[in-house]
Amino acid sequence: MSIFYVARLLLLSSYVNVLLVFVPIGIAFGAIHGSAYLVFSFNFLAIVPLAALLGFVTEELAKHVGQTLGGLLNATFGNAVELIVAVVALSRGEILIVQASMLGSILSNILLVLGCCFFAGGMYYQEQHFSNIVAQTMSSLMALATSSLLIPAAFRATIDSVEAGGLSEARMLAVSRGTAIVLLIIYVLYLVFQLKTHSALFEGLEGDAEDEEPAQISVTMCLISLTAITVLVSVCADYLVDSIDSLVVSTGLSKTFIGLILLPIVGNAAEHVTAVMVAMKNKMELAIGVAIGSSMQIALFLTPFLVVLGWVMGQPMTLFFSTFETAVLFVSVFITNAQIQDGTSNWLEGAMLLGTYMIIAIAFAFYPSGL
Repeated sequence: MSIFYVARLLLLSSYVNVLLVFVPIGIAFGAIHGSAYLVFSFNFLAIVPLAALLGFVTEELAKHVGQTLGGLLNATFGNAVELIVAVVALSRGEILIVQASMLGSILSNILLVLGCCFFAGGMYYQEQHFSNIVAQTMSSLMALATSSLLIPAAFRATIDSVEAGGLSEARMLAVSRGTAIVLLIIYVLYLVFQLKTHSALFEGLEGDAEDEEPAQISVTMCLISLTAITVLVSVCADYLVDSIDSLVVSTGLSKTFIGLILLPIVGNAAEHVTAVMVAMKNKMELAIGVAIGSSMQIALFLTPFLVVLGWVMGQPMTLFFSTFETAVLFVSVFITNAQIQDGTSNWLEGAMLLGTYMIIAIAFAFYPSGL
């Protein structure tokens, strides 16, 4: 298998690959320390097709390892862009950006992506059905993740009134790190539940095996491609994060808005398109698996993992979010659970989810920096 054949497959894998022209442009502008607005914009556009390529190569690799392990690979690498951007930001001490991007990815998946799935599918079908057992299991785990943010917020509000800032901060770090370890254990238990003990419940989330085409890229070339794409994403993410401070000063946008609304668009672009396309084919269980499953992985794995990673790196990453951010997450999870609990969906429910996301985006557009 020649490298030219693989390159051709990668370039023709998605229409968004036309944006690959921004990869060298973004890296060049970042290297010469160009305008913060241009550096952010070009690298923002560059990461979108790289995320799509990462998803395509992961799907090819998944075809070699079987349905069960393949599903796990898709779930893991599906959030690779968010993880890379977050790790880069964490290494630079941009805790606010890391927290906002994690929260934004959750909201983007359960409101924007799922809302578009319900709306687009509802344009073709009067009512669509899916397994409410699986959806409720994921929703319950999302509720657990939400409580893991509510408890630290309540804890912080309580101890701030009776203790000095330094001691209060130390206790908050201890609570966050302990909670993160518990969430990681629960995520491992969920994988056992999904992949082994109750795998039959999740068969619909993997799609139709008979419709799956054979792999077009070898395992070796998949691994080489994943490595190369990950390096490019890391470089673009580095310049992207580096330009945020100057962008905040020049545009007046808050770091919270950039992390919560703009950055998730980059990481979720490929997943967004995939979920909407399968929803239009009336494969709602697969669409929900992409949207809610991705949110759940961010809440139960990526966010606590970054808390532990910050612990190792000496960065004070915690699970403490502002009262407004915590309330927004709680309301979003509550609304999403209400929409999926009956196992049916229609275009109006999609419009409700999209409307909620728009209201949140408007609120954070006027959210002051530093809160």
